[in-house]
Amino acid sequence: MTSDIENEMQTIVGTALVAAEPTKLDLGGYYIVKTPAGVQHVDLTGDAYRDNPRRKIGTVTVRDAPSFLAVFAKHASPTAEIYADRDRGTITAVLDAHPGDGGTPAWQQHRAVLQLRHSKAFTAWREISGQLMAQTAFAEFVEDHRADIRTPAAADVLEMAQTIQGTTKVAWKSSMLLTNGQRQLSYVEQVDANAGRRGEMAIPDSLGLALAVFDGAAVADPVTARLRFRINGEGRLTIGVILDQLDDVINAAFEGVVEQVAGGVPVPILRGTAPA
Repeated sequence: MTSDIENEMQTIVGTALVAAEPTKLDLGGYYIVKTPAGVQHVDLTGDAYRDNPRRKIGTVTVRDAPSFLAVFAKHASPTAEIYADRDRGTITAVLDAHPGDGGTPAWQQHRAVLQLRHSKAFTAWREISGQLMAQTAFAEFVEDHRADIRTPAAADVLEMAQTIQGTTKVAWKSSMLLTNGQRQLSYVEQVDANAGRRGEMAIPDSLGLALAVFDGAAVADPVTARLRFRINGEGRLTIGVILDQLDDVINAAFEGVVEQVAGGVPVPILRGTAPA
């Protein structure tokens, strides 16, 4: 009997709640509302219900130092911090960092990140570093990227590439190191099944490159590309380059960007990862 009465009362209460006029809730408040489904929590305090957000949040990612400095100048608070992480290739500004001296903690949710990317030219040379290529493929690469080469002179490099392309039907015999540091390669032309005219070709020991390691870099970094070659048992020549001290080159380029940023901000550059 008691159970039947309780069920009937619940039905009456539920019907009354459904029939009741809806209550208007003002924005900016937090409410607990009874509904037929139970107690509901309604939060109308978020930024989505305000004319303006209460604080700046979000992360912007830029690709060069001038863009990073522009964002920092516009949005940084007096307590802003900057972290340089060489391993990740990033420089991160926490624009709303915590103050020191026991001040009120900040949210640390407004940030600018300079995410460095390697330039196309640097990527192209790095991808072939350590690989031995067929004569024609190497010659075409040198021709396509001769603008990156500072030494020897562009005309000499172009002549070398053209000579390499023009000696594909030869049998390479030997090499000799010359007193000027160049390498002299000897070959014999193949005419049908017989050996023809003999010849020699001198190639430099290395190429001096000027490469912008990162996109948007203000200066190009000097890079040495050592030439390497191999003559196989059939007299075929393969040739390639090895970029010297590549890690040091990348680190130096990163430090150059850090120096550029440091010259445009009023806070020190901290080494490490920004707080999560």
